[in-house]
Amino acid sequence: MQVNKHHYKILFIEDEKIIRDNYVKYLNICYDEVYEADNGEEAYRLYKEIKPDIMIIDIHIPKLNGLELLKRIRKNDHTTKAVIMTVHTDINIMRELACLKLTDYLIKPVSIKALKSALNKVVIELSQFKVVPIKKIQLKDDYYWDTEEEKLTQYRKAIILSSKEKKFFECLISTVNRTFTIEEIISYIWENCDEGNSNALKQIIKNLRAKLPKGIIENVFGVGYRLKVEN
Repeated sequence: MQVNKHHYKILFIEDEKIIRDNYVKYLNICYDEVYEADNGEEAYRLYKEIKPDIMIIDIHIPKLNGLELLKRIRKNDHTTKAVIMTVHTDINIMRELACLKLTDYLIKPVSIKALKSALNKVVIELSQFKVVPIKKIQLKDDYYWDTEEEKLTQYRKAIILSSKEKKFFECLISTVNRTFTIEEIISYIWENCDEGNSNALKQIIKNLRAKLPKGIIENVFGVGYRLKVEN
């Protein structure tokens, strides 16, 4: 029976060849373009070259470990979907992972069933939510966000944002119309997740709303917040 492939580019990073070969064989059945790497430096080179939609990353890889690889990517890219594979259950590592916008993390050894489940989440995110590329984004009422310069303007006049307001805005605009949970937002804004809390976030949102068009930041009751942007 023929399988309908997903039209996404996927990069699989794992240093153990037997494991990598088995997963890549499975992924080639389900995805149009599958790439592989056995170390972090090669993975980063491929990431820059092919611009994958999805990355599956083992933490324990040579030259540049998976955690540092994803941190490097997240400095400028908050849209590429990431699934981490790890043997770690250490709370400090889990906290670091929580700040890196993962779709899922899997504890090794990872079954094909578990990987398929994680990738189903990824495909839902990619198919149901608009991911905004790096460019100038029109909001409304002549407000624009320049993602390259990280600058908010209205009628070409710069609107000054605090560092936390900017981080919150970047989080929401990374995937337009997706509702981000309070926990996801706090993890994104505060590098040390313990520093953030819902009261501090409410104040940031209040201040930012005063600088943005009315109604652009939506509170989804009991879930979190999302950003409404003109198509």
